[in-house]
Amino acid sequence: MTGRTERYDERVGGPDADAGSLVSGAVAVHEVGAGRAAEVVSVIHAGFGARTPLDPPSTATDETEESVARVLTDHGGLLAEAGGRPVGALLLETGGDLLGLRRVAVHPDAQRMGVAGALVGTAERVARERGYAGLRLAARTELPGTLRFWRHLGYDQLSREGTTVTMAKALPVEKEATTAEEARALGARLATLLRAGDLLILTGDLGAGKTTFTQGLGEGLQVRGGVTSPTFVIARVHPSLVGGPALVHVDAYRLGGIDELDDLDLDTSLDEAVTVVEWGEGIAEGLADTRLEVSLTRARGDDVPPGDGDHADDVDPRHVRFTPVGARWIGSGLREALA
Repeated sequence: MTGRTERYDERVGGPDADAGSLVSGAVAVHEVGAGRAAEVVSVIHAGFGARTPLDPPSTATDETEESVARVLTDHGGLLAEAGGRPVGALLLETGGDLLGLRRVAVHPDAQRMGVAGALVGTAERVARERGYAGLRLAARTELPGTLRFWRHLGYDQLSREGTTVTMAKALPVEKEATTAEEARALGARLATLLRAGDLLILTGDLGAGKTTFTQGLGEGLQVRGGVTSPTFVIARVHPSLVGGPALVHVDAYRLGGIDELDDLDLDTSLDEAVTVVEWGEGIAEGLADTRLEVSLTRARGDDVPPGDGDHADDVDPRHVRFTPVGARWIGSGLREALA
């Protein structure tokens, strides 16, 4: 098991801390194996033991050093420390395309100090490095604060059985597009996953290739009409040629907010189309419960080749980041489609 450590700025304790509380210090999160099982189980017992009693009760306090050591050997885990003392822990569960998180615990003396966020941030890094498409976990409905915490970090409900909610989060996918053809090809490959009601929000400076990417989407969706920048008309609707969803292409640069976006006189319903909004960050998020945020960054900064900067022949190398938001993208095959 790797001994890699991540350090965070959050600090535990403080000038008013009791003498017997944890020592003040920055949080360090380690990937650990069976050799740290005793410390991990101690945090699990302390964290879960301090929670509100549940019905049926949690089995976390039944964990032993031996049972935790087995999990750490087979799947791995994380241990957070501050001032040289354990303050948080979680167990990993491998298998499938989502990395499982179990027994996420913070010591009672270190609550609301950023320990849980540090643990989850490291777990997401581990999931990316191991090639997982996302992460999953189980939470209890009797703990609304816990549910709010996970939702705040972008985890959405997949299913519910009794008082147990399964939540998950899809991880971002990052790609490079070194030519206009590659930018269009990324759009075309993404189009194979899209369905009616999908919302894509495109961000990037002028010349970042947003329209070029959307041209690839149009080709993949097989819609009518060439996709061009909608700047002067604000929105264009491209009907499908094959009975699929239409492509609604919107330029939100001159819109004042979501109300103006809702008021656009479109001849199709957004829940029956694939909607792409350029310059939509901070405006278009309310159009749908889930969305795919696509950020295009020029590799050469302001060094834009001659031309209007956002068309097929004007694309210099780009970094493209796809950030899925919402349950729609969990298990969607986004990573595979863009490979």
